[in-house]
Amino acid sequence: MIRQLLRVAWLGLACVLMVGCVRFPAGSERAIVVPSPNHNARRPNFVILHDTTSSNVEHALRTLTNPVREVSSHYLIGRDGTLYQLVDEERRAWHAGISYWAGNTDLNSASIGIELDNTGAEPYSEAQIMVLLDLLKDLQQRYRIPTNNFLGHGDVAPRRKIDPSRLFPWERLAAKGFGLWCREPAAMPVAEPFDPQLALEDIGYDTSDPAAALAAFRRHFLGVDREGEATEAEQQLMQCLVVAKRPKGAS
Repeated sequence: MIRQLLRVAWLGLACVLMVGCVRFPAGSERAIVVPSPNHNARRPNFVILHDTTSSNVEHALRTLTNPVREVSSHYLIGRDGTLYQLVDEERRAWHAGISYWAGNTDLNSASIGIELDNTGAEPYSEAQIMVLLDLLKDLQQRYRIPTNNFLGHGDVAPRRKIDPSRLFPWERLAAKGFGLWCREPAAMPVAEPFDPQLALEDIGYDTSDPAAALAAFRRHFLGVDREGEATEAEQQLMQCLVVAKRPKGAS
């Protein structure tokens, strides 16, 4: 008994000396705390872009910092290019909600959320895009985020969201290494048989609502909002994107 008490006391002293002794969640008071140095911060693996749908940045800031609204993002970029940080990158911001991409069902826990102050019906300002490109470069370098993992809210939640709008310059971002793109889809004849839904799944979309997934694909890669079956040209583009997403050297 004395030996056990001495052991607990020694561990407590070790915790104090090692500290800052990490904080543990409520309910862990009964545990014997033995801090290990073998840990690091969780690394974000995605970046999700959003529209605020606000008419001004002040309104967006009020929404994103209101505890009643329970919505947040790591960053907000105003129309004039002002960059705001709202949540520490190591913390989980509440921006993606119910989401899915390529098997990932909790994008909030694996991503950095960036809000662009935009109504969803207006062009994105040059100042805003320039700041966004600088921020994406920084995030990509620090967290080694894969090129294909720069996405829009509408990509990961196609049944609920349509942002960023069709006016967002995805091709420009892809040219800088931020996002999947295909430059010559027509050079690759569509393989037979071709299933557009399976192709969208391979790209990463949740196809439980096929029409919503197709609409999100069109918005992101074609900059259009329209309904109807996938055309041959769209199928060529899907096929090209599936090939482009494969690791280099994969058949």
